[in-house]
Formats: sequence, structure tokens, C-alpha cells
Amino acid sequence: MNTRIRLATLQDISTLFAIRTSVTQNHLSREQMAERGITPEVLADSIREAPCVWIAEVNGEPAGFSMVDLDSGEVFAMFVRPAYENQGLGRQLMAVAEAALFERHDTLFLVTDGRDEIRANGFYQRLGWSVVDQVDGDDVRYQKSRAL
Repeated sequence: MNTRIRLATLQDISTLFAIRTSVTQNHLSREQMAERGITPEVLADSIREAPCVWIAEVNGEPAGFSMVDLDSGEVFAMFVRPAYENQGLGRQLMAVAEAALFERHDTLFLVTDGRDEIRANGFYQRLGWSVVDQVDGDDVRYQKSRAL
């Protein structure tokens, strides 16, 4: 398996949406993303502003991505296509995202569905993230601080 993590470009926007809509847990349709303000135009603006999205490729095929908000210190998104789960791509994508954020922030955060059956919770906790707050509905806020 040949794995590569690279910065996303404007040409990757449709790929990012394809990956995001392929997941089974925390699934959102393109329409639901648009309702939340996540549109191709918004992604394009983010990519133009700063290096903030990375794509994992396996044998040349896009398999997952992570996205950060460099200003706020947030891991905004991290998704892996179901066919590529449990191959270490999530860990690699989070490592790149965290490194970029730790260049600017001492403490990082992310928000995700906090229900027990959501696998992402165990994943984040194994990577050293801690739940610090309940947010809207079932969502929780995780934080991770720079290792001293």
C-alpha cells in the first residue's frame, strides 16, 4: 500500500465533498452541508487563504482528508472513506493537522458527536484528546495541549 499525504488544491474540492459524503457515521449530504455554510465556494476561499486541508491518497486514490481552521486552532474536519478505515490514515491526517495548528496555538480543539456509539470519540481519546465541554445537543468539545 502506497500512502501519501498532500495539501489539497482547488482542483480537489469535488473530491473533498465525495469523501465527506461517503462516511456512514456523522454523515451529511451536500444539502445538509450547504445548510451549515459548507459550500464549494467556502472551501475554495479557505484553500486560497492558507494551507489548511490535507488529502490522504492510497495507491493514488483519494481516501480521506483533514481540515483545520488555523486562526481558531480547530480541527474542523477529519474523514476517511469507509473502504480505507483501520489503515492508519486517520492518525496520519490528524498528525499533519495537529502539527500545523501547534505552530500557532498551544491548545487545539475540535467538536464532534459525543454519543458512545460514535467511533471517532475513542479515536480522538487514543490520540490524547480530552472532552472538556458539552456543546449543542449531543456534541462535545475536545481539547489537546502541546506536549511540554
